[in-house]
Formats: sequence, structure tokens, C-alpha cells
Amino acid sequence: MRCTYVLPLVAFLSMSYGAPVESAPGGLPRLKVSENKRFLVTESGEPFFYAADTAWELFHRLDRKEAVHYLATRARQHFNVVQAVALAELEGLVDPNANGDLPLIDKDPTKPWVTPGNRPDNAAAYDYWDHVDFVIDEANKRGIYVGLLPTWGAWVSDEKTKIFTPENARVYGEFLGKRYAHKGVIWVLGGDRVCPGTEPVWRAMAEGITKGAAMPAGSDTLLVTFHPRGGGTSSECFHQDNWLDFNMQQTGHQQVERTRGWRKIRRDYNMLPIKPVLDGEPLYEDIAITITSNQWGYAFDAHARQRWYWHVFAGALGQTYGNNSVWQMFAPGRKPTIGPILTWSEALQRPAANQMQHLRALIESRPFLSRVPAPEMLEDELEGVDHLEATRGDGYAFVYAGTGKKIQLKLGIISGAEITAWWFNPRTGNATKIGTFPNQGSKEFASIAEGFGADWVLVIDDRSKNFRAPGAPGPLVR
Repeated sequence: MRCTYVLPLVAFLSMSYGAPVESAPGGLPRLKVSENKRFLVTESGEPFFYAADTAWELFHRLDRKEAVHYLATRARQHFNVVQAVALAELEGLVDPNANGDLPLIDKDPTKPWVTPGNRPDNAAAYDYWDHVDFVIDEANKRGIYVGLLPTWGAWVSDEKTKIFTPENARVYGEFLGKRYAHKGVIWVLGGDRVCPGTEPVWRAMAEGITKGAAMPAGSDTLLVTFHPRGGGTSSECFHQDNWLDFNMQQTGHQQVERTRGWRKIRRDYNMLPIKPVLDGEPLYEDIAITITSNQWGYAFDAHARQRWYWHVFAGALGQTYGNNSVWQMFAPGRKPTIGPILTWSEALQRPAANQMQHLRALIESRPFLSRVPAPEMLEDELEGVDHLEATRGDGYAFVYAGTGKKIQLKLGIISGAEITAWWFNPRTGNATKIGTFPNQGSKEFASIAEGFGADWVLVIDDRSKNFRAPGAPGPLVR
């Protein structure tokens, strides 16, 4: 271990790290829940589509140069959130980070391993948390918020590995809140474990973060959610908690017939009180579809896209992408987890990683904050991989066809005497105009091609709105 002098936590908590209510570095605005409780917006009310990558081991396994390469790549691909874990899953308490540092002294959450100074050229003055600072700042500079998980769930709930109690979780949360509340951070408690039985720990950690950030309870300046176990949702334990600003699901790594993630999103969408919902971990690209077995083969970009569009159109505020090599930052010499097939740096350019931007561009090209699920527009939603999912907003509607099956659409539900129809290609982001039609009755739309991997979005617009082509560059539309 390189660190030679440790700053006591009580001394750290007495230090000032700037006013937490100001905008984050790099000009990032604060985020909050929209007035209609369905989406995220900036502090000035501009809509924010959460387009995230899963990078759980980012702080733990990448050095400064590697982290910058990762973040620069994701910025070019138009991701605006990366989800990463402070106390990482893969032996993060005992296996030093890329610089040779550990996060805690003796695995004690009340003793973060903090040294005086922040000099990357001096091992004694650059600690684990200085490296986390660097990565978050580099993300923020590139327009990327960090979905910051304080700890992986194993360190809270697994009998053989847990280190947290409500008491030390509150202290640890205060440390994090004081250090990171003024940065471009979205707080993500949890970490892939069941929550029943551990609620006091997570609630205490949320209290500590709020205290450290010097924010009143329920402040809309802190944005907090909870990453649940596979197939689970934060609403299971915390929907009524004031600190939980939006629900996060892990719809999981299974074939469509096992997950039917759109149903899970709809369930949380319809809960009271109203809170936004997000799929924070769907089926990853390049992972065995059932994780532990190759019976169904590996997931590729078509599998990922289906989850994105189904879940966003069912009402989600945004969507998360993941790659099985990237989340664990797999590289030669590292023990593989769940069968990665590429190194993390090779996997950065996988097809789905370059396709998330098309979903974001499509959503941002139409009125954003008026969007609602619209199953009433479909004669038949279909099932399995063929599933159709519809959403509509002020003067438009989108219908996603998972395999390009024909869509029998009920018209007259959006505004306008006439509609303009388009096919939007989720693989390329290109739009093709179909034509103009009376906005009445029922009409069948046959896509350009059918089959698994030939997914399409039908876009219909109120002709009088004169919207730009779906997904075309332009200003955000509220």
C-alpha cells in the first residue's frame, strides 16, 4: 500500500469543498425531477434524457489515462451518465485500484483512506479518493454525470462480506455527501442485492449523504435512487421514502419471455405517489442471455435495442446500456467474470454502444415532457420479441416494432387533421418519410423489413406542427 499518512475522517469532515448548491464543474447544471414527476430536468427546467453506460469498476480498475480514454469515447457516443461504484464489487475492499490504493483502512467505512494533498506525481499525496475525484471531474468536463454508487450491495447484505451497519453507513454517507455533492453526481444507493432486511443501512446512508451535502431532507438539489437485485425494483422497499427521487429497476439478463420488462416499467409508472422510473440494468451486450448458461447464446445489439425502446416507450425517463466486458473493465491478466469475450477497450465500440445516441436523439426531437405510454393506439401489442410498444406526446406518437412486424394503428388520438408518418431506423438513426394521411380510423403500417434485428420505430406527427425529421439534430423540445 502506497499511502503513508492518513487524514482522520473527523478532520476531513471539517474541511470545506465548496458550496454544494452551485452548478457542477464543466458547466453541468443540477438535475431534479420534473413538475409532472415523470422525467428529469435541469435546474432551469430543460428536459434531461438519461442515457447511461454501466461502468461499475471504473474507479477501481482504470488508471487516469485509461479513464480519460473511456470517458472521451462515451462522450463522443453521446452518453450523458456513467454508473460506477466507489466500493467496487470485484474485491474492491482488498484489491488495490490501478494506482495501488485501497478505499478504506481495515475495511472500516468510518475510515476512508485519505491523505493530504492531491498530486498524481506523488504517491503519498494521491489516494483512492483523489482518483475518484479526478474521474468524476473528467466525466463532468465532458458533459457526463456520474451515477455514483457508494458501495456494492455485497458489502451491505452478504453475511460473509458485509461491513456496514446503520451507524457506520451514516458516517460514510456524510463523508461522500460532503466530498461529492457539489459535483455532477446522481446518487445511486444499492448495488445488485435484495433490500428487505437492509433498509436501515440504506436509509442511514441516505441521511448521511444529505447531512454531508448540507442539504435539507427532501431537497431537490440531491438526486437519489436505488439499484436493486436482478429482476427487482427500488419500489419494493423504498417507494414511500422521501429521499428516493426516482425508481430504478434491474430488468435483468434473461430472454424476453422471462423478463417482459415493459410490464415491470408500467407497474412502477402506475404507482402512487408518482415517481419517475428507469431501467438501470437491462440485458447487456455480449453477455450470455441467461448469464450462467450459453443455452440461448450471447446477447448482441438487437437484444439491447429491444429493451431500450420497449422500456422508454412504456414510460421510463431514460435508459441504461451495459457491455459485459466494460462493466468489469476486463483486460488480460484479470480474472474474468461471467465470460467476457473482448477486452474493455475493444468493447467500447460495439454496435449497441454506438446506437444508444439514436434513441436519445429521437426522444429529444419531439416534445419531451408531455410524453406518456400509449397502448390504446395499438390494435394488438404482440408478445415476445415481436412486441409493439407505443408512446405519445404533444402532437406525435412513436411505436416500436421489435422485429418489424406490421402495426395496426388507431388514429385520431394525437392532435391534427392530418398526420405525417416516418420510419425511424434504431440502428442508424436515419428517418424515411412514408407519407401524409388523414388522422382518423385505423391504418396498417408495414415496415421496410422484418425479422430479428430488423426493428423499427413508426413515427407519426401532427402535420401542422412541422417537426423536424425524427432524430435529426436540433434544440431540445420540451
